Amino acid sequence: MILALESSCDETAVAVFDPATGLTGEWIHSQIALHEAYGGVVPDLASREHLAHFGPLLQRALATVKPEQVTKIAVTNGPGLAACLAMGLAAAKSLGLAWRVPVVGVNHLRAHAFSPFIALHAANPAAFDGEFAKLLPHLGLLVSGGNTALFSLDESRRITLLASTMDDAAGEALDKGAKLLGLGYPGGPLVEKLAASGNPTAFAFPKAVAQRSTLEFSFSGLKTSLRYQLEKMAPEEIERRKADLCASYQAAVFEALVRKSQLALERGVYRSFGLSGGVANNQTLQTRLAQATQQINVPFFRAQPKHTGDNAGMIAFAAWAERETGGVNEAGLSLEIAPSLPLAMG
Repeated sequence: MILALESSCDETAVAVFDPATGLTGEWIHSQIALHEAYGGVVPDLASREHLAHFGPLLQRALATVKPEQVTKIAVTNGPGLAACLAMGLAAAKSLGLAWRVPVVGVNHLRAHAFSPFIALHAANPAAFDGEFAKLLPHLGLLVSGGNTALFSLDESRRITLLASTMDDAAGEALDKGAKLLGLGYPGGPLVEKLAASGNPTAFAFPKAVAQRSTLEFSFSGLKTSLRYQLEKMAPEEIERRKADLCASYQAAVFEALVRKSQLALERGVYRSFGLSGGVANNQTLQTRLAQATQQINVPFFRAQPKHTGDNAGMIAFAAWAERETGGVNEAGLSLEIAPSLPLAMG
């Protein structure tokens, strides 16, 4: 059994994973309501919440698994907010000492990379390694509030970064767009909700693409374009056309994501495509990428909704899936936080 802890930002999470059966339990405490009043995550408040809620969550986990059944404790050691990461690491080391169980550090971004395959493992744990091997090499798109990246996963489960954003992440661009439009926090889901009833071609926003020949992303110009558009409109017109603004702005973000993914698929030979990260919950993005991959007969995998945000389930799964790749930090009690830990070297 693997006990996993996640506290990279504003979610306190615990999970238990059994390689023979899959995730046997997942528990999470969300801080969205707390930070909503501030329009974003306040690190000091977030770390205080982790301190208050790890204990209760662990008590719930220990109602389903005994300490002597735990053979490994996996904890997110980066990237993330330093104070928040430290809370999870302290809890993991304390349990490791008390139970005499090894502690391993998991890269939060790499856990996202493997998250689309959690459901595949759950469907048939005994056959997972063989089925997964048939899907490699794999092309993945990670889209969250803090990261936008295209990466490959080779036959040895090694991750190679192919491209990232040169400025804002896609999720960050959506959140900033929501703020300009006077929406709440978190902004991405609110933009999606309004966009559902809007016209995606109503406003000609730039398609958030860097150089067309490269895989790199760029979204800062799109945000600036939205601001200029809003400055030209009266408040009542903005309110009346808010759905169209959201739909057009979201379409520009997704056009970049889909176009760059297609370009990467054209340049390599991949047996599967995966979508992960918080923005992966957006149904419009899911549909567009599913259509793009279907056209070239590449299987499409996406993380389940409960595994798209910050969660301990993907941390536990990655600790097992990367057991022989070198992607897990086995420093044990010497493990340190790494707030700027990259997905992989390009």
